[in-house]
Amino acid sequence: MKLPAYLLMAALLAVPAISSVAQQAAAPAAPAAAGKAPAANAPAGAAANGQAPAATPAAAAGPAAPTAGPGRPDLVLGESRYTAVCAACHGADGNSAIAANPKLAQQHPEYLVKQLKEFKSGKRPNAIMQAFAAQLTDADMVNISWWLAGRPQKPGFARDKELVSLGERIYRGGIADRQIAACAGCHSPNGAGIPAQYPRLSGQHADYTAAQLAAFREGKRPNSVQMMQISAKLNDREIRAVSDYIAGLR
Repeated sequence: MKLPAYLLMAALLAVPAISSVAQQAAAPAAPAAAGKAPAANAPAGAAANGQAPAATPAAAAGPAAPTAGPGRPDLVLGESRYTAVCAACHGADGNSAIAANPKLAQQHPEYLVKQLKEFKSGKRPNAIMQAFAAQLTDADMVNISWWLAGRPQKPGFARDKELVSLGERIYRGGIADRQIAACAGCHSPNGAGIPAQYPRLSGQHADYTAAQLAAFREGKRPNSVQMMQISAKLNDREIRAVSDYIAGLR
């Protein structure tokens, strides 16, 4: 049976309209698929143990910064302020090349913030550091500390073969008959420390660690009663031994 002319014309006009609707329905799919592509090449973020294959060295080195927002660290500003105020003494990446100045890379950010505030207030006496800390706002301290936490620390090495065994015994087991606690109890067996409580020690310059233990012992660094009590029981040789051992910890 032949279709009436007006029905045939309507059918012919409907074909382009249906094709146009189909194309519009399919169009959003392409951007959606394209939007997923960069994920394969995106950084993996701050892996907790540095074992994520896609993680960059900086991300794997330290904790992930909290999500951006009010009161959150700004890592770009942190790097900028660090470069302006701190890098000359502590190295461009937080790995000081001067044994008297500590490595700051990969240190727990909460610990760094605490120390900066105590330098600024004078609770941790140090004329040089107080002058630099005075230039920093609380926000600067947070930004700098979180940026440093993401920098990988360059490993150090024990150098005194005669003392390293003594240092290991003190670090791992303390000295029981003199009631000296093992360093590993608070700073962990590998020197990684406990975030927000005890600092990372592994790889630190032996000269710097020895100077701090002596300062605790002599009351020149009074911002940790616990460390003052422990250091007061150590002699010079024991301080050198444990500091050298700490420098080689991984």
